[in-house]
Amino acid sequence: MQNNISADDLLVFLAVLREGGFRAAAQRLGIAASRVSTTVSRLERKLGTPLMLRTTRSIRATEQGEALAERIIPLFAEIDQACADATGSANHVRGRLKLNVPGAIVPDILPPLLVAYRERYPDVVVEVHVENELVDIVADGCDAGVRYGDALQEGMVSVPIGPRRQEVGLAASPVYLARRGMPGSLEELTRHDAIRYRLPNGSIIPWRLRQGDQAVEVTPFTKLVLGVNALNSGLAYARAGLGIIGMFRNWMEEDLALGTLVAVLPELWPQFDGPRLYYPNRLASPPLRAFIAMCGEPNIDAR
Repeated sequence: MQNNISADDLLVFLAVLREGGFRAAAQRLGIAASRVSTTVSRLERKLGTPLMLRTTRSIRATEQGEALAERIIPLFAEIDQACADATGSANHVRGRLKLNVPGAIVPDILPPLLVAYRERYPDVVVEVHVENELVDIVADGCDAGVRYGDALQEGMVSVPIGPRRQEVGLAASPVYLARRGMPGSLEELTRHDAIRYRLPNGSIIPWRLRQGDQAVEVTPFTKLVLGVNALNSGLAYARAGLGIIGMFRNWMEEDLALGTLVAVLPELWPQFDGPRLYYPNRLASPPLRAFIAMCGEPNIDAR
C-alpha cells in the first residue's frame, strides 16, 4: 500500500474501535494486547496524526481516526464481499437486516437499493422502520439507521447512501401563481402563502435559500403546517393551489415536468449533502456488510 501502511495494521485499528479497547481487541484477534498497542502507535506514526484518545478509563477515536474509519470500513466490507463472490458464497448471505430510516428517503431513494439488495440476497429478510425522530438504533434492535449529516447518532460510523448531493426547491401550482403572481425576490416571497412542515420536536422546518455565497432563511406567511409524516400530502395541497411548498427537488420532478407545479426562484435553491447510513463501531452482521458494500457501488441507482 502507499505510505507503507499495512492492511493488517488498519484491521487492528478497526478492531480497537469495534471492541472499545486494546485488551478486548487483542482477545478478539488472538494476539497480545501489547502488540495491538504497538500496531496502533506505528500506524499513527506513519500517518503523522493521532487516531485515538487514550485515558485510564476509555479509548475513543479522534476526529482523524473517525474519518479514517469511515473511509476504510466500506472498503474492507467490499473486499470481504468480493472474496465471498469469488468463492461462490455470496448467495449464502442470510438472516435479517433491520433499518431505521426517515420518511424523506422512503419514496425514491430506498426502493431501488432494496430491490437490488433483495435480488442479490433473497435469503435476507429486510425490515424497515420509518421514524423521523433520532432514535438509539442499538436499543431499538436495528442493524443500521439512515439520517442526514446533522442528525447522526454519536459514536457511529457512517457512509453515503443514495444521492451524494440533494437540492431543496420551492414550487407552486399554475392556479396559485395566476392568482397571487410569481415572487421575484426574497422580500416578495415572504408575502406569499406557504405550505410548511413541523418536526416531531415541534419546530417548523425553516426555508433556507442561497443568495450568492450566503445562506438566507426566509419566513413566509404560513398557510398550512403539516407533520413530516405527511410529506406526500403537501404536494397534493400545493397542486390544489393552497400555497408555495418547500420540498426535496427529487420529490417534485414529475410535477415540474408535467407542469402541475412551477418552480419558484430556482436560482436560489440550496444544495446539501445526501443521507448517510450509520451503524455502531463493531463487527457488522453479514447482511449489513453486504448492504454497506452495495451502497458504495457506482452502478446502484443513487438518483
